[in-house]
Amino acid sequence: MAAYWVFAVYAIGAVILTRGQDAVWALWAAPAYATAAVMLPRLRASGGRAASVAVITAAFAVGMPLLVLLAQNQLAAGMVVIDRSASLLVQHGTPYLASRQLSSWIAYNPYLPTMALFGLPSALGLQGAPGNPQVWLVLVTVAVLAATFAASASHPVSECDDCRRSVIRYTAFAAACPVLALNLTVTTTDAPVLALILLSLALAARPDRTAASAAALGLACSMKPTAWLAVPVLAAMLLTRDGTKAALKFTGTTLAFLAAATIPAIIASPQAMIDNTVLFPLGLTRQLTPADSFMPGDLLAQTGPAGHVLAVALLLAAGLAVAASLIWRPPATSRAAAWRLAFGLALMFGLGPAERFGYFIYPLSILGWLALTKRADERRPASMPVPGPPAGAAS
Repeated sequence: MAAYWVFAVYAIGAVILTRGQDAVWALWAAPAYATAAVMLPRLRASGGRAASVAVITAAFAVGMPLLVLLAQNQLAAGMVVIDRSASLLVQHGTPYLASRQLSSWIAYNPYLPTMALFGLPSALGLQGAPGNPQVWLVLVTVAVLAATFAASASHPVSECDDCRRSVIRYTAFAAACPVLALNLTVTTTDAPVLALILLSLALAARPDRTAASAAALGLACSMKPTAWLAVPVLAAMLLTRDGTKAALKFTGTTLAFLAAATIPAIIASPQAMIDNTVLFPLGLTRQLTPADSFMPGDLLAQTGPAGHVLAVALLLAAGLAVAASLIWRPPATSRAAAWRLAFGLALMFGLGPAERFGYFIYPLSILGWLALTKRADERRPASMPVPGPPAGAAS
């Protein structure tokens, strides 16, 4: 109830201060949050299910504004890029325009090749909502979130009615949270990457799910470099908890997914991939993104070449600091790894030269997942496998 009131205040502020698609979201979300905050205690007093409140709130805070924006048939910049990259992938085998064709910032594709898969339905001829990459991004994100909470449940969801209801409630609540709801409504490319990172963290809590955790993270890493920091963090955790073999297997599987996605594009046009996925995100191209973040690194980069070099140096220093922390004090559990990852991402996004404030969806959502799953982790029965050293590890 308290969370919904906080969400309502945030959405009301967005109604007053924002314009465009953000305002459309806020106009739907504010009354949805307020209604949920009023109805939840009454429903619980009458013996009703909190899951129904969460689902209805998510429908009005995400579903309705998304339908309104879809009806306007105006793709956001990120969706335009995905649409074009999918067509290029089908026609030319690479999702990137050649260097000579990069005449404006919107011509760049800063995403890794797997992100283009969301545009394949359109590239293959589907029209309307079935061909809209926004729809697929939202559906995949919600599905992966549900899988994440199912993996975090205190009992197998196939055997426990309470756990199934909890998965529904937590998935709907997470989707309706403003941090994620706004990104789902205006459909940024960060939501599915974030969901896969959370799924990887949830699966890594159990030693018997390390391969599945690596597969989830490998998919995220093959979409956006924002997921890459999770690889050394989780590898360090597995090295501490399960030993060298488990850490190497996890890292190898993750990198295999990344290599399978990127090597064909590198072979097809190495310079195009460097220009799109390396130089443009670092602000080292003639055409720069118009997005402003007012983060320390972004403000430094705007002062001139010297400031830009300093911002890049600070970003490298932040990465080295996180690496040093993993060596000297590695996390021993997936929850500890999540805390370290959230801190590292916040540090890097704050100091990067061309980062967006929207990237803070990652650390904020990781903290939210930790809060929502804490009780389930504490209730996990002794009969279920729990994180711990493998048999014979002492030897």
